[in-house]
Amino acid sequence: MRLSDNAEEILEYLWRMNNEMDKEVVNWEELKEDKDAPEIKELLDLKYISVSDDGIRLRDDGLKEAEKTVRRHRLAERLMVDVFDLKESLVEDTACRFEHLLRREVQDSICTLLGHPNYCPHHKPIPPGRCCRKAERVVKPIVIRSTELEKGSKGIVAFLHIQNSNKLQKLMAMGILPGIQIEIVQKFPSYVFKVGQTYIALDKEMARAVLVRKSDDG
Repeated sequence: MRLSDNAEEILEYLWRMNNEMDKEVVNWEELKEDKDAPEIKELLDLKYISVSDDGIRLRDDGLKEAEKTVRRHRLAERLMVDVFDLKESLVEDTACRFEHLLRREVQDSICTLLGHPNYCPHHKPIPPGRCCRKAERVVKPIVIRSTELEKGSKGIVAFLHIQNSNKLQKLMAMGILPGIQIEIVQKFPSYVFKVGQTYIALDKEMARAVLVRKSDDG
């Protein structure tokens, strides 16, 4: 059963109070929710919380669900900053909206894409997932900057991360597009990519804008 957005927000708040403010019970004034609110009933029916006149507390299942909610939110923040290069003033609200759209099956893929970050842009810890525990054995992220590839290595372009629209159009006009395989032919004094039968020279800034998945044959 998918929780409503407001119910997820309550879980996230309770988790932060528990784990970052050391408050096991959160009083109703702090929560700013009525005991009869539909979101409270929703969480009670799922046995995620228990309530009393003193306040509200997370139960074991609710604690697990709340941690997943916090994880989605903070991964969304990292995605907004690291990939979309969003202005800091827009990050919180956008991430809050985006986290509710993240399917659970997708969040681990995003975490892997970002290289299993430990902290959100506000330096708060991101609860680890199964993919992070697996990454302790396989530490390399799926997507890296082309500048991190060794000479002679190949990669599939995942996306182009560059704010300057003219430079973005230049890369695309050169044939450097998502899904295209590139090979690193040279790294100094400039970067030279082989795209098909064409050789393309780029400066470091432009080369860093090309993020790739390393090819199995490279």
